[in-house]
Amino acid sequence: MKIGTPKEIEAGENRVAMTPDSARQLQKLGHDCLIETGAGTRAGFADADYAAAGVEVVDSADALWSGADIIAKVRIPTPDELDHLSADKTLITFFNPGGNQDGLDKAKAKGANVIAMEAVPRISRAQKMDALSSMANIAGYRAVIEAGNNFGRFFTGQVTAAGKVPPAKVLVVGAGVAGLAAIGTSTSLGAITYAFDVRPEVAEQVESMGAEFVYLDFEEEQQDGSASGGYASVSSPEFREAQLAKFRELAPEVDIVITTALIPNREAPKLWLDDMVKAMKPGSVIIDLAAERGGNVEGTVKDEKVVTENGVTIVGYTDFPSRMATQSSTLYATNIRHMMTDLTPEKDGKVNHDMDDDVIRGATVTYQGEITFPPPPPKVQAIAAQKREKPKELTPEEKREQEIAAFRKQTRNQVGLLAAGGSVLLLMGLVTPASFMQHFIVFVLAVFVGFQVIWNVAHSLHTPLMAVTNAISSIIILGALMQIGSGSFLVILLAAVSVFMAGINIFGGFLVTRRMLAMFQKS
Repeated sequence: MKIGTPKEIEAGENRVAMTPDSARQLQKLGHDCLIETGAGTRAGFADADYAAAGVEVVDSADALWSGADIIAKVRIPTPDELDHLSADKTLITFFNPGGNQDGLDKAKAKGANVIAMEAVPRISRAQKMDALSSMANIAGYRAVIEAGNNFGRFFTGQVTAAGKVPPAKVLVVGAGVAGLAAIGTSTSLGAITYAFDVRPEVAEQVESMGAEFVYLDFEEEQQDGSASGGYASVSSPEFREAQLAKFRELAPEVDIVITTALIPNREAPKLWLDDMVKAMKPGSVIIDLAAERGGNVEGTVKDEKVVTENGVTIVGYTDFPSRMATQSSTLYATNIRHMMTDLTPEKDGKVNHDMDDDVIRGATVTYQGEITFPPPPPKVQAIAAQKREKPKELTPEEKREQEIAAFRKQTRNQVGLLAAGGSVLLLMGLVTPASFMQHFIVFVLAVFVGFQVIWNVAHSLHTPLMAVTNAISSIIILGALMQIGSGSFLVILLAAVSVFMAGINIFGGFLVTRRMLAMFQKS
């Protein structure tokens, strides 16, 4: 098969669906690659780079569309581009099947197969093809950079000779892929970061990244969005009111708001209303990553930057991934390549469009003259983490009871082990010579003392591996010290060698540990 990538015709779109590296991988699957001249220039990939990778560079879009069996592109195809389709062609691209009925109808009429990259199901096996996550990760990172570009202060707090600068406060609404990328970037820049999501199971992820999760004072449980394949679902009216009340409380305090909330195949929910915008301080910045679907913020204008009367900047750009075209193209082309790997299981250049495969079926929106969107639910569970209940806070009395119960259990275990050990020693003493028992008792005592000495050292002082090594060495050295006074020359010699070698291991182990700890000490 011939896989071709045309030049994106939408204004401001700099990405390309095929890179020289991805083309080399596609050729290993048995496919030939074509690209329209200049298609990768704005992403930093010259025609010469493609030619060096074995890609045929064609002069025009018409030649590309007519010569390729499979067309891979980025943006939603225009009606003119869909006119190039035929029953023997497959189109792989972002397609917006939930809001592009005309495109679906036209692809159906042409009899072409269309794979929508945003429709790839969120199951573990499909992570490598999840183009939405790839682009959302870049968008979240770029959103913070764009916020900093429009924000007139530092993100991190500073104390200088000229005065004290407080840290910026950032609120990220939505803790999906884009939200988590924004949280990570914001915290790494030193801002005090808050995050909210309707899925309570993501609180642990948010807090692990150094941000504070915003909980609601709401009697009902927060909405569980994991049921919709890892995406947030529609909230109840009561929950929405509680959510808006919390945002009104936060609006005067935060300096930067980044909204990322989207629901599949729906317009973006309005979460940051006009009164919240008016409550923010002059100079504050709002980045609306949902602007392409109508926006989460009242006052967002798609692809524009608006400054309100009270000096709040609202950014509604929809091309954040395109502003980092080289990185975005590399990730998206890799997603396409993995999709082609699944479509070419034999690596013989022949496409097997298996509609029984969860991933391929889920992403296919038209097939052999039929509209196949929406797909049936995948047979396997979505990636989304299962909802976990917050651990109950114990009272001091309950904690004390737990400690007493744990102490009693530990005591019973130790008594049981001592009884079992004593019984074994008694039986061995009845059937073995006295000389053997003397050495065996020394060995047992050495093991016990060595264990107690090393395992009671705090874990922060040495690694578990070093602890095990030192424990073994301490057993050796204790046993050797107890045997070094023996009358036998051979035993004394062996005991002395044991003390010497075990001593080197113990002192060397703690010396290495000291050097490791010094690496983490601030100068």
